Amino acid sequence: MESEAPVALESVSDAEIVRAVRAGDTEQFGVLVGRHQTRLFALVRRYLRREDDVADLVQDVLVKAFSRLDSWRGEAPFEHWLMRLATRACLDALRSQRRHREDTLTDLSAEETEWLDRHAVSPERNDHRSEAARSLVRRIFEQLSPAHRMVLTLLELEDRSVKEISAITGWSQTLVKVRAFRARAEMKRVLGRLQTDTFL
Repeated sequence: MESEAPVALESVSDAEIVRAVRAGDTEQFGVLVGRHQTRLFALVRRYLRREDDVADLVQDVLVKAFSRLDSWRGEAPFEHWLMRLATRACLDALRSQRRHREDTLTDLSAEETEWLDRHAVSPERNDHRSEAARSLVRRIFEQLSPAHRMVLTLLELEDRSVKEISAITGWSQTLVKVRAFRARAEMKRVLGRLQTDTFL
């Protein structure tokens, strides 16, 4: 009697693997980790800078996903459910890490200071794609409140719709819009503060 050929793991759906894990074959969870960890790391790196923090948070998300596997009902793809868990974990991490300090002129590189000087004189002629501009945007993002940083990352960097952000964060669509508006206003205030510092 011939033995059945092993099923290629690539052809097994996430839902089938989740069912197997729920039925007691916990080692199958490693297959889900292998499939989704690259995207998980990419998502977390948008919010956290230190690679150790990124690795720790991804590990925490995977542990949480394993322990909450029964809460995934299969109405949306497993990957979406996992990324929602990760996004909420990132928001929690930003809240716990938030530092109450402001960048000043002494914190800025020469290139960043020069870019701010040019921007103050003629903002319309400045190159917003320059490395100095990108570096300043990163600095400004780090000054935002966790909720504001989260909403702008999802809206501007990940190009998510208001409806998608609402589903990911659990906020109402109205709250998403309000937070996006306030986040942009907060970014302008931080930029204005940096520009003021350059002339003190």
